[in-house]
Amino acid sequence: MEQITLGSGCFWCTEAVFSRLKGVESAVSGYSGGHKTDPTYQEVCTGSTGHAEVVQVTFNEKVVTLEEILEVFWKTHDPTTLNRQGNDVGTQYRSAVFYHNDKQQEVATTLKNKLDASGAWPDPIVTEITPFEKFYPAEDYHNNYFEENGMQPYCQFVVAPKVEKFKQVFKEKLK
Repeated sequence: MEQITLGSGCFWCTEAVFSRLKGVESAVSGYSGGHKTDPTYQEVCTGSTGHAEVVQVTFNEKVVTLEEILEVFWKTHDPTTLNRQGNDVGTQYRSAVFYHNDKQQEVATTLKNKLDASGAWPDPIVTEITPFEKFYPAEDYHNNYFEENGMQPYCQFVVAPKVEKFKQVFKEKLK
């Protein structure tokens, strides 16, 4: 199994997408990239901890490659908006790849450069590619949030459309 830690806005959205991808063993919501030890959701939401909301993705590379993981990552959020995704604004919502080894750094950097050069988005990609240091799991109620709270307005208007788009674009890669 391999792990990579990804920030693409609200972790409820990111986890809901990656938990449906074939080859992903787990997608755990949490915090990474900051300076505060054991941050809480309330602290991270202030933007003062330096952490991003992330999902630590554990995957079987024999089933889903790192390249495929990163393709899903880039196609399911807007990597051109600095410190925001939609109405979620702040450094905690930044686009980030926290790589766990040199291969992940190389692949992420290469793919980011290719995507930027392709003009896939009208603006430059601002995704940070940073060495992984520490992952702090989010409070229990954040995991499987969409599955357990799908009728809440945020889930209906933000998470559900992302999940539906993912299911359409990546239908052959669904569990």
